[in-house]
Order: sequence, then structure tokens, then C-alpha cells
Amino acid sequence: MEEHMMREMKWLEGELMNNARIDPNLYVEYDVKRGLRDSAGKGVLTGLTEISDVSGYQLINGRRIPSDGELYYQGVNVIDLVHGIKGRKFGFEETIYLLLFGRLPNAAELERFSEDMFALQDLSGRFVRDVIMKGSNANIMNAMQRCILALYTYDDNPDDISPSNVLRQSLEMIAKLPMIAIYSYHSYRHFRKDEMLFIRNPQKGLSMAENLLLMLRPSGEYTELEAKVLDIALVLHAEHGGGNNSTFTTHVVTSSGTDTYSAAAASIGSLKGPRHGGANLKVQNMFADIKANVSDWTDEQEVEEYLKKILNKQAFDRTGLIYGMGHAVYTLSDPREVLLKSFAEKLAQEKQKEEEFALYELVERLAGRLVMEHRKLFKNVCANVDFYSGLVYSMLGIPEELFTPIFAISRMPGWSAHRLEELVNAGKIIRPAYKYVGHHTEFHDLEDR
Repeated sequence: MEEHMMREMKWLEGELMNNARIDPNLYVEYDVKRGLRDSAGKGVLTGLTEISDVSGYQLINGRRIPSDGELYYQGVNVIDLVHGIKGRKFGFEETIYLLLFGRLPNAAELERFSEDMFALQDLSGRFVRDVIMKGSNANIMNAMQRCILALYTYDDNPDDISPSNVLRQSLEMIAKLPMIAIYSYHSYRHFRKDEMLFIRNPQKGLSMAENLLLMLRPSGEYTELEAKVLDIALVLHAEHGGGNNSTFTTHVVTSSGTDTYSAAAASIGSLKGPRHGGANLKVQNMFADIKANVSDWTDEQEVEEYLKKILNKQAFDRTGLIYGMGHAVYTLSDPREVLLKSFAEKLAQEKQKEEEFALYELVERLAGRLVMEHRKLFKNVCANVDFYSGLVYSMLGIPEELFTPIFAISRMPGWSAHRLEELVNAGKIIRPAYKYVGHHTEFHDLEDR
């Protein structure tokens, strides 16, 4: 029976592939903005936002000139935001406040808000037992989606989409998601890998970054620099405009009038994709391949020759892609990458990973030029935030299963801010057009089958 069904599925797959393909020339004929991008790759304008601004160009005499990338959260330059955090440990909490309420809190407001967020973290023992542990899953993003949807059942007013109720729901999801992710990971390792199960509660007075490390590690110990770097990584991944795939998903699903948990689960599903949130893991896997196949990491010529093999689809996953290089908006630099790289260097020094960091720097320096030459591009190709984020996570001892979930934890405030913005401005349901290019079959032709 199993062999029979395999043959049947092979046949049905052939039927699908023979009848689902669309002539690629039709996309040109009808000027279809594939991926909601124009012919130059620029995103088609589909909405307005005040939450963040992403820029890789300057307008000079009517011409778009490539420039160092800039990212603003509610009008605040993210570089100034990170530098302004300095010795304070609640940088991510401060960023959450900024994204949701449009301004930076003062010291008293931040302390009050941090205490409120800690109070909202609580997950009942019943939820941990019945939702997280009984449905352990190797893919933590999938587990997070399931848990977020389950929160609907535990909400006394889940379908109320008034801004006040959605704000309450959003703050709870932001606060609870770190516990959901870490507990899901530990449950998976225990029930599927037969490892020791330990569940540690977050501690009051610690930042979200500190509690993540506390809950993740068997020892519960971490250094001040480790917590600082993770906090900065959370800040830099918290928001990136309304056009990225997962945030646009938030807008699309929110515009239908659905509940908050459904919207958040949809955005997590988008981020799960390797073309979006999973890119940092692709970078890590690529570097593992480079380290395994390049004998001398300091030999610029040897590294360059192997990168050429990757571009020519002769090495690594044979897609011809150098992961972590290039961005849809940024040209000369990605400000998130620039900032994260500086903290990655400090962490590499603490972890005695200077040689590995130097290899990353070398690949970054070579890859931009090689990609431009290979694809005959005139636009500069810079490293994006994914280039160093996987290295940072690995140096922090974060397992690969949690790379993308950490991204989701940091991006939940941005999704929440965009959902609230969509609701407050009460736009129409988002419904782009698709043109039918198939054929019509007359009924009498069907009778002759």
C-alpha cells in the first residue's frame, strides 16, 4: 500500500507541475511587480508608517545616490539609540517602549515599564504542562506559533481588536515569548533527545536579555558582556520598516480584522522562512563549510578562490549565493551590521575567537566585490545584519534551534507596533490584484472527457 501511494503521489506531483507553471514572459508582458518590487528591485509603495525609516540612498538633485544605511525607530537613529544605552542593561525594554509609544521613556518610566513587563511574563503551570511540554517540537518556530495560538484560549477577551485590548495582548506576547521559546527548546531536548529537563523561572530586576541567558543555560551564569551583546542584538532586530516580509504579513493579516494571536502566528510563520529569519543560520552553515574546505583562513587568495566556487555553484549548497551579503535597501552599509560587528569583535576577544572573527571580516571584505563582479552589478553589495548575528549567537552558546526564535522574540515589538498602527488608521483590507492568464474550458468539452 505504501509503494502504491508513493507511485500515486509521484503521478499527482507530475500533474501539478505540468499544470501549475506560468509562462515567465507573461510577467514582463503585464508588467507584474513580482515580490511587490519594480524592475530595479525597489519595493512598490503599499502603505505609510511612522514606526521606522530604512534608507540606503540620498536624494541629490533629483537623483538617488547610494549612501551609508540609516535606520530610525520612531525618528530616533538606531546608532544613537545603541550608543545612548551605554552602561544601562534595559536597552531592549527601552526600545519596546519607543516602538510602541513613539518616544523614549525617562528613567522612572523605564523602571515602571520594566516591572510591568516582568509581571506580564507569567505562564501558568497548566500552560507550560499542557501546551509547551505535551507538544514538544524539533522546530521551535513551529512550537512558538502553536503556543501563541493557544494563548487565545487563555484570553478572556481574545477577539476584541480595540487598540487598548490589542496593546494589552501585544505586551503579554512580547513578555511571554522568551519563556515560550526557551521552555519549548528544553522540552524538545528532554522528550525527543532524552536530556535532563530543567525549567528556570525568570528573575525580577533582570533584563530580558539576562533572563534569556539565565533560563537557557544549565548553570544560569553569564558575563556582563554576554548579556550586553544579546541586549544589543535584540535592539537591532526589533524593527525594520513595514515592507519586510513578516511585518508586511502583520499588516495584511491585521487588515482582515482577525485576532491578535492569529496575526502574530502568521508573522512568525513568515519569519520562519530561510529567505527571511532563517538567513543567519544559512550564514553559519556556509562558514562551517568554508572552514572545513579552506586550509588557511588567513590566506586571502585561498579564501577568495573558494568564494568564487560558491558563486559558481561549485561549492556549499550550490545555489550561487554568499549568504549575509546584499540587501534590498542598503547599499554601502547596513547600520545594524556595523553595530553588531563591533560588539561581535568584543565578544570574540572575550571568547578567544579572534581567528574566527578575522575570517568573517576577510569574507565580508572580499565577498562584496566578488558578488558585484560575478553578477555584473553597478550597485555596491554590503553585508547585512545576518552576516554576524549567527556568529554572535554561537559565541553566546545559543543553540542553532534558537537562532530564528531569538529573531522572533526581538521582532515581536515591531510587529505589535505595526499591528496597532494598522488598526488605529483603519485602512481597507489589503488586496493586491492577480491577473488570470489561464484558459477557459467550454462545458461540452468536459462532457467529452
